[in-house]
Amino acid sequence: MILVTGATGLVGTHLLVKLIKQNDTVRALYRSNTKKESAKKVFSFYFPEEKKYLFDQIDWVQADLNDIPKLTEAFEGVTHVYHCAAKISFNPSHYKELRKVNIEGTANIVNLCIIKKVKKLCYISSIATLGENLLNTPIDEKAEWNPETTNSVYAITKYGAEMEVWRGVQEGLNAVIVNPGIIIGPGFFNTGSGYLFKRIHAGMSYYTTGITGFVAIQDVIAIIHQLMNGNYTNQRYILVGENLSYKNAFTKIAEALHKTPPKKKASPFLMKIAYYAQGISYIFFRTNRSIFKSSIRSAFSITHYENDKVKKELMHTFYPIEKSIQETATYFLNEQTF
Repeated sequence: MILVTGATGLVGTHLLVKLIKQNDTVRALYRSNTKKESAKKVFSFYFPEEKKYLFDQIDWVQADLNDIPKLTEAFEGVTHVYHCAAKISFNPSHYKELRKVNIEGTANIVNLCIIKKVKKLCYISSIATLGENLLNTPIDEKAEWNPETTNSVYAITKYGAEMEVWRGVQEGLNAVIVNPGIIIGPGFFNTGSGYLFKRIHAGMSYYTTGITGFVAIQDVIAIIHQLMNGNYTNQRYILVGENLSYKNAFTKIAEALHKTPPKKKASPFLMKIAYYAQGISYIFFRTNRSIFKSSIRSAFSITHYENDKVKKELMHTFYPIEKSIQETATYFLNEQTF
C-alpha cells in the first residue's frame, strides 16, 4: 500500500495519476472536498472515459496531518509514503499555521513511518530551503541553509520539515528529499505556481528581473517515482529543468495564453512602495496583502540551480519547460470555457 499525503495538490494529484495507471494500491490523504473535486478534474484531463472508475480505485481518507488517531489508521498496511502535503504562504502572520502543518505535520508523518516500519519515505520540499550561494555560482545539493538571510516563513517551515526527515533518518528511516523549483503543470490555478497562469491571463503589466529554477510536473513525478523504487537512500535531489528569468517565463506563459506579455520592468523601489501601500491598506481596510519583504527579495534574486546530480545518477532527461507551459495553458483555457 502506497500512502500519498497532500493528494489533492498539484504534485499529489499527478502522482496519483501515475500510480493508478500502474495499478498500484493507493491511499490518499486530503483535507478539503473542494480540492478533491479539483483533483477529479485533473483525472478527467488524463482519463476522459475512465475518470470515475479510476478515481474510485483510490482509498480516500480525510485527515489532518495533526490528527494522530486518524493518521495512525491511515498508516495501516502502508509500505511507502510520498509526503506531498504542505501549506504555502509567504505572509509572516501565517507563521503559526505554517509551522503547524509543515513542521509538526511532517514530524507526525516521520514518527508514524518509524513506528509502522515503512520501507521508504519521499518528502517533497522546495528549492526555497537551499539558501543562497554567496559566490554567485549555481546552487547544488551541498548548499547550506543560511539563517542570516531574509527567508520567507514558507522557506523557514519547509526547512524545519526537512530537519524532521533527517531526524527520522538518524533514527533508522529510509528517506529521500526532493527540492523542486517552480512547478509547471495543469490544474490548481488558484494557488502556487498555477496562479501565475490565472494572473497573467487576467493581465500583467510588470515583470521583475530575478532568475530562478522551473520544472515540469512530468519531471517531478517521474523522478520521485524512480527514487522511491530504486536504490536511492538518505539523499536530496534538486529538481530544476531550466533556470529562467521571470521576464522570460512570464512572456512564454502570456504567449501560450494568447495574451500580451508584461512590458514594464518593476524596480525594487517600486515594489517597496507597493509593499508599504499594501501595509497601509491592510491597517485601515483589512485588505489581503500579496507583497512581503521576502517575496521582494525573491523577485529580484538571480539564482541558478544545478541539476547534474539527477541527470547523472538517475539518467534523467528533463521535459522542455516551454512545452509544459503550452500544455498547461491549453488546460487552463479549456477550463475557462466550462
